[in-house]
Amino acid sequence: MKIDNLTLSFKNKVVLRNINVEIRPSEFVFFIGYSGSGKTSLIRSIIWDFKPERGDIILDNGGFLYRNLTEKLLLDYRKSIGVIFQDYKLMESKSVYENVAFAMEVCGYKDSQIEKKVPQTLEQVGLLTKKDTSVQELSWWEKQRVSIARALVHDPAIIIWDEPTGNLDPVTAAEIMKIFLDLNKDGKTIILATHDKNIVNSMHKRVIVFKDKSIVADHIGGEYNLEF
Repeated sequence: MKIDNLTLSFKNKVVLRNINVEIRPSEFVFFIGYSGSGKTSLIRSIIWDFKPERGDIILDNGGFLYRNLTEKLLLDYRKSIGVIFQDYKLMESKSVYENVAFAMEVCGYKDSQIEKKVPQTLEQVGLLTKKDTSVQELSWWEKQRVSIARALVHDPAIIIWDEPTGNLDPVTAAEIMKIFLDLNKDGKTIILATHDKNIVNSMHKRVIVFKDKSIVADHIGGEYNLEF
């Protein structure tokens, strides 16, 4: 996708200004920056949650995300993206299976497809034995894995996560990064917004730096550095 001269405003206040950046298929990209620098706002725009004041997002098929996008094209686009939210947005009273199945239901998949894919994805994240367990009975880390499964279940081309390793111990954080490295090796585009200096420096991936509502640096094999 190509982010083309994107400007975002909230309550008449500019939160991102004139953003131009291309993220190519199968890239692994970190967004870094101080709180309020704009990285989360850009993620919200990429997932059709924050309409730009100016500019657009040009998709890999040449279409525009916000300009004249039909309901069908939007549905197809949402199928192509898996999003893991900071607060997970899980349905606490529902089971693990029901939470993951819901992500396919809202995208219009058939029951037979859901019944096949959900168990496969739960096994991938180590939660198949807890498929009938209510989410409210899970540990914090298990809830995180449910959220990952829900993002992966419709086999998206792009996976986005804002603060994937917040409040995690180093061992667990490394386990998460192993999952995303494997997904990237399988051809998935990975976009992670993070404050975790250790993770960024250990991965040697593309690093895009946000500061003062703009992108101020973009390095392949970069490190965590906010001093620009």
